[in-house]
Amino acid sequence: MKKNFFVVLALALSASMLLAGCSTQVGKTTGSESGEGTKKETEAKKEEDGKSSSEAAEEKGSQASALSSAEIEHHPLELTAEEEEAWKKEPAYGKTIRIGYNGGLCLGAFGIAQEEGFYEAEGLKTEITKMTVQSDAIGTGKVDVTGDHIAALLVPATKGVNMVFTRGCHSGCKSLYVLGSSEIQSTADLKGKTIAIADGIGGSDHNISLRFLSKDHIDPSEVQFKVVSYDAVILALQNGEVQGATLSDQFARKFVDDGTLRMIRSLTTDEDFKTEPCCIHAVNGDFLRENPITVKKLTHAHEEASKWIQSHKEEFVDIMLKMNWASGERDKVLDFADSLDFDIPDENTEKTLESIIDDYKGFGLVDKDSDTKSVLNKIWDPVLEQS
Repeated sequence: MKKNFFVVLALALSASMLLAGCSTQVGKTTGSESGEGTKKETEAKKEEDGKSSSEAAEEKGSQASALSSAEIEHHPLELTAEEEEAWKKEPAYGKTIRIGYNGGLCLGAFGIAQEEGFYEAEGLKTEITKMTVQSDAIGTGKVDVTGDHIAALLVPATKGVNMVFTRGCHSGCKSLYVLGSSEIQSTADLKGKTIAIADGIGGSDHNISLRFLSKDHIDPSEVQFKVVSYDAVILALQNGEVQGATLSDQFARKFVDDGTLRMIRSLTTDEDFKTEPCCIHAVNGDFLRENPITVKKLTHAHEEASKWIQSHKEEFVDIMLKMNWASGERDKVLDFADSLDFDIPDENTEKTLESIIDDYKGFGLVDKDSDTKSVLNKIWDPVLEQS
């Protein structure tokens, strides 16, 4: 009993750190017209008296690895004279645009675009806005742009929630795990068994699990699902309540390292998933219709931030840790960031959306009689292809 108590305590602390990594600075505005900007002052030289040479070297290395906004090159979207005039007539022109981002490494391009001046370079005034459920926030216009798992947003988008996808965010980030000591070697061994999911039936973990099973030609009805929070999932596996769990790779990493967990299926590393975007850039449908050029600029800023992240992973991680948008040991956070591809081509995103729509039709999550292309055209608008 004491052992289980300390396991639960450790997991609770771990889960709290994971959630802390999803905190945000609500209400921070940036934009050339607001006069505030996002350029940060150079950090003052830190006191090194009393520190060991190794500590001083480590601190200096950490400081050197983080770029300031002034050192990041920005390449704003080029508009014709006619587009410039049309942009000035849009309702959103000169107004603060609400970016729905609660923190987190996976969707870090939103934070980087805000903090490091990519939105500002487009001439946009933007503000990080706190939200609880992304699909509700974007659909009701509480935020103008946001991002989340395709597995969380696609079904609401097809059911009438007012949002449109404009680009993929990144690949990877979740996998299916079993205990390291388990005899289960593949999804086929989970027939008649139970998979833990954290965000409920119909949530991203559930829908991702369904695709893992379907790709392996396993009828999802042969597997049970149980909602288990992250702070209880290891104990649930060890007690035999569940035999598998779909989890964030970042959360699972330390348990894989110590042999507690073993990965058997993955969005991140498996050949049939690793080039797919896991998360999606979404804008409110009305906002897109009324402000098409503004949306192009928002999407371009996100694309530029994503490309920068892809080629500057160490600096990215340093910024995320500094802003409390990520937590944990730097080397492990960096390892997780390195597993994600933030530079996803639109053709990959379109192909992935088609594949997921077809899969979801088979699961009954999307109308099985609907035309895949028609559904795709309703929810997908790669606005930058029109530039």
